Amino acid sequence: MFPRARYTLRLPGGRTLALGDRTLVMGIINATPDSFADGGAYSDPDRAVAAALQLEADGADIIDVGGESTRPGAAQVPADEEVRRVVPVLRRLVPRLRVPVSIDTSKAEVARRAVEHGAALINDVSGLSYDPDLAAVGAAAGVPLVLMHMRGRSGDMYRHAAYDDVVREVVAELGAAIGRATAAGIAREQLVIDPGLGFAKRPAQTFTVLARLGALAELDRPILVGPSRKSFLQEALGACPPGEREWGTAAAVAGAVLLGAHIVRVHGVREMAHVVRVADRVRTEHDRQTQGRARRASAEAARGEGVPASERRGSGAQPRPMEARRGAAGSPQADAGGSGQSPV
Repeated sequence: MFPRARYTLRLPGGRTLALGDRTLVMGIINATPDSFADGGAYSDPDRAVAAALQLEADGADIIDVGGESTRPGAAQVPADEEVRRVVPVLRRLVPRLRVPVSIDTSKAEVARRAVEHGAALINDVSGLSYDPDLAAVGAAAGVPLVLMHMRGRSGDMYRHAAYDDVVREVVAELGAAIGRATAAGIAREQLVIDPGLGFAKRPAQTFTVLARLGALAELDRPILVGPSRKSFLQEALGACPPGEREWGTAAAVAGAVLLGAHIVRVHGVREMAHVVRVADRVRTEHDRQTQGRARRASAEAARGEGVPASERRGSGAQPRPMEARRGAAGSPQADAGGSGQSPV
């Protein structure tokens, strides 16, 4: 169990998003015809809006809308096409939601248009490594920015999955992404980091990153984790299509919560919201017991309990005489060669 720091993100309109008291659930809406997880079910704006409203009803704290698939091997989509996909969804959706919407894009123009239509966060899978103008859009809008770890692009990312120490390199490269963001004028307090499970990482490397998620805490930013239905789960589950990876997703989500994630990004919000609540309850109980033990230890120290009388300050107590003076074998006297002196 890893400790989880608390943060507050500033959203447009004076709203805030508190992170750390409980794990937030980000629901995914892929407004694309080639999504790996839903087969393009939400490429129609009206269907996408209806699905997003259901995700909110199921317990989503954030809705993440994207117009370009980032599945392995996916073709790049021009910015104007991505805008054509997401803006109609945002225009219909944002006025009807109580929760904030994030735009899943690595393109400055798409982010700018999305923020104009009510997107409150930018979720960049490239960690500001694709479009140099994206950071300026985020800085001008003043919205939070999610920086995901990535190498290469969807079509060739596995060629870049060579690491000496995958965790240390992910931490270092996310640190560099934070540097790019702050250099462009984005406040550090507005940044969220994502280790990029499955992106430019083989399954074993992805499990390593997830297992050592606590290492990201040194960057002192909230952590988003997105394991939902991804292919790396098949290393544990065996070959199965995305729709049959929900139980594996649940295990990864629970692990992420216990290891310090602030936000989990998922498709099946209703089920994963239940997983998160239980995992958060485990965290709460662990913290309660840990704090209780610390309080008891502090009280005992203040009373001098658990400390030998001879070591207590001002106790006036004297060490007890050594009990065995009979010279029997194995006694201090015998071990000292009958000298009557105890051994040193």
